[in-house]
Amino acid sequence: MKIYDELVARGLIAQVTNKEEIESMINEGKATFYIGFDPTADSLHVGHFMALCLMKRLQMAGNRPVVLIGGGTGHIGDPSGRTDMRSMMTTETINHNCECFRKQMERFIEFGDDKAIMVNNADWLLSLNYVEVLREVGACFSVNRMLSAECYRQRMEKGLSFLEFNYMIMQAYDFYHLFQHYGCNMQFGGDDQWSNMLAGTELIRRKLGKDAHAMTITLLLNSEGKKMGKTASGAVWLDPNKTSPFEFYQYWRNVGDDDVLKCIRMLTFLPLEEIEKMDTWEGSRLNEAKDILAYELTKLVHGEAEAEAARASSRALFGGGAEGDIPTKEADASILTDGKADILTLLVAAELVPSRSEARRAVEQGGVTADGEKVTDIRATFDEATLQNGVVLRRGKKNYKKIILK
Repeated sequence: MKIYDELVARGLIAQVTNKEEIESMINEGKATFYIGFDPTADSLHVGHFMALCLMKRLQMAGNRPVVLIGGGTGHIGDPSGRTDMRSMMTTETINHNCECFRKQMERFIEFGDDKAIMVNNADWLLSLNYVEVLREVGACFSVNRMLSAECYRQRMEKGLSFLEFNYMIMQAYDFYHLFQHYGCNMQFGGDDQWSNMLAGTELIRRKLGKDAHAMTITLLLNSEGKKMGKTASGAVWLDPNKTSPFEFYQYWRNVGDDDVLKCIRMLTFLPLEEIEKMDTWEGSRLNEAKDILAYELTKLVHGEAEAEAARASSRALFGGGAEGDIPTKEADASILTDGKADILTLLVAAELVPSRSEARRAVEQGGVTADGEKVTDIRATFDEATLQNGVVLRRGKKNYKKIILK
């Protein structure tokens, strides 16, 4: 199966502007394509997974990825799919985040001469002359067409700042610049970026002529992919210091039954023939599929050793044990009263709940265990010696933490 057909079979392609040319270029390894990442944090999260895996697949097929870091666009907001305006970041913060991204991306794609490259749009956007942009770029855009874009229409009721209104122009200019200076002939992005991407393709054709070959493609369900990065307790990061390999493994181990095979198909590098055999799996076999998904993605991000450790810890925990690489929270003696700490205090100290009242509700609703035993009494206590050895707390089905006294 050729690479374009594989992308379709894995459910990764949603829309393209010229299917025949795009298919031919990708299959022949002639695409130099870019995907953009906004440096809004010092770590990528699982919502970036689809784009990272796509870059890896295309590079393996001989195509060249251009990783575009939004160090310039990061100075303003992006209205796409958002109801609020992003807070401003300092240049130092943006640069730090960009460097963190590169280190994490090196696990997925290979950088170097004639291989993947990373560029920062701050290098050209921050030096632009405003009047020059108005004359050379602004004249190519219709305000009426821009306002018809879904990303802007969603914001009109609550207010769209002029700052954010310019985002489409800046993103279009990125593609124009990459096309001219890096030979970038294709752009990929999520379905929420479709209008901005079309603007880039149109800008190239208007400035360089209709024969300029610039292509646009979107990823299926990439907006859902972004949602993957958020859980009730926050983001699921690729940085092991922010989300441990065990927590990362558990996140994928607990995906919904309806999503597990879709995730395996889109995000893992298992052969499609092997995945197709899983399509008939039901009931308990879906848990096996979830284990496969969690292991493969943890191995991809953190390496085989960490994936093995996370799998062993997960199995020990589900079996009622407390061994393994379970995420740990240290607490000092201030949590003790007369040499003991009650379950509500421990749940708060372990950061499994934000308050004692929330801890009380969790216990009363039967959603708390300690070392595999359900805790039903809000007055239950644990002595200093027990806490020095550590107690594995669980709230609900997905949230675990081992609390240990310093």
